[in-house]
Amino acid sequence: VQLQASGGGLVQVGGSLTLSCAASGSRFRISDMGWYRQAPGNRRDLVAVITAVGSSHYADSVKGRFDISRDGAKDTVTLQMNNLKPEDTAVYYCNAGAYIDSTYRNFWGQGTLVTVSS
Repeated sequence: VQLQASGGGLVQVGGSLTLSCAASGSRFRISDMGWYRQAPGNRRDLVAVITAVGSSHYADSVKGRFDISRDGAKDTVTLQMNNLKPEDTAVYYCNAGAYIDSTYRNFWGQGTLVTVSS
């Protein structure tokens, strides 16, 4: 399974960005999809995750500002980020759990940089 992320960039404080991630490959069934982020010198932390049935979970730091959604038919996940703050600056990574035949595996996309300038 390959995950292709897009949508990062530079935005001012209070602005918005949308990140998208598409899964591709063969013989797979996507389970959860989500986004993590890693700022310089920090660990990679969960931002938001959405299950196959549409249940979502957010990090406390982004609740009320970020919205995660997915298109099950297209195996894509989108993260709408609003009211961005400087502390949101990080490399954002798409993540997906998928069944290859009957084996569950975890996959990562390449990171996309989000920079929030004040």
